[in-house]
Amino acid sequence: MIHTNACKLYKKIGAEAVLTEQSDLRQYLTGLSTSFGYVLSDKNGNVFYTDARYLEGAKEALKDTDIAVKQFVGPLENLLKSYKQIAIPLSRTYYGEYKKLSDIGLDIVDSGDVFAQEMSIKQPYELGFIKKACEITDRAFNDLLPRIKEGMSENETAAELEYLMRLYGASGTSFSTIVAFGNNSSVPHYETGERKLKFGDIILIDFGCKVGGYCSDCTRTFLFGDDGKHSEFKKAYDRVLEAHMLLKEKLVSGMSGREADAIARDCLAKYGLDKYFTHSLGHGIGINVHEYPNLSPKSLHTLTDGMVFSDEPGVYFEGDFGIRIEDTVTLADGKVISLTDSDKKLTII
Repeated sequence: MIHTNACKLYKKIGAEAVLTEQSDLRQYLTGLSTSFGYVLSDKNGNVFYTDARYLEGAKEALKDTDIAVKQFVGPLENLLKSYKQIAIPLSRTYYGEYKKLSDIGLDIVDSGDVFAQEMSIKQPYELGFIKKACEITDRAFNDLLPRIKEGMSENETAAELEYLMRLYGASGTSFSTIVAFGNNSSVPHYETGERKLKFGDIILIDFGCKVGGYCSDCTRTFLFGDDGKHSEFKKAYDRVLEAHMLLKEKLVSGMSGREADAIARDCLAKYGLDKYFTHSLGHGIGINVHEYPNLSPKSLHTLTDGMVFSDEPGVYFEGDFGIRIEDTVTLADGKVISLTDSDKKLTII
């Protein structure tokens, strides 16, 4: 029998029963991506309750595991009437759902922190999916470059990149692809639009894909031709790249997210650029593209071997240009290993 994460989480949480409804947390427990269902774990085992849309597939996928599959017949309260205590992820639960459980007399405890901690340390199979997603990300970006032509829109460029990632085996994107031309790059989370590419434009692309339900995340900034008007951009690019690479050199297991962020932020401060670094250095990556831990000026999260997160310093000059250089990285044997690794020296196409 294959032991899933459901049994492990139940033991770690220590409640009489654990109820999990959120799609990403369900996926972590079952390995299945579904839009509806509940995983209920107690001392007798684990059951995935779902509807007819997923019943056959779930039974086949979980037949050799420690999770039984049953059709859900509501209301939910009927599944829980034999319990006195239930664990749910409080920060991910709407008040109405919480009140419904509270009103039937259940003692409610929080499962959220245990989920966050356990999901942050990637098991070998999880790391394998992320590595494959990163390989596809690199390959698709490298193959995109010769396809970029003057007059293409941001949307066309995003579509071409997403097509390539799918072509190479991705099941979808980690998030909506960001393509920003020219001064649109100064908006850190720009919404890809219809701007047409012109000679001399800066191009910023923030993208990633999913394999086996796990994400990659990467950002590259480069030039479409050199019109001789980008001396300040080039200097800033070199300094962002220096901060990016310094994090990989200096970060070790046991540091806090705050200490990691300071490596890159202090590097940019030497050049007076820290005030233009307007977001945190990084975030955990897994089933979700934003997970625990955080690498930010206030983060006390401890970074340990097995975690996967982003290294993404950036600077943004309003109305002019922005630069972000991002890799998906992991910690192993105390040191940073980059999982996305396409060339980060300034590219001019």
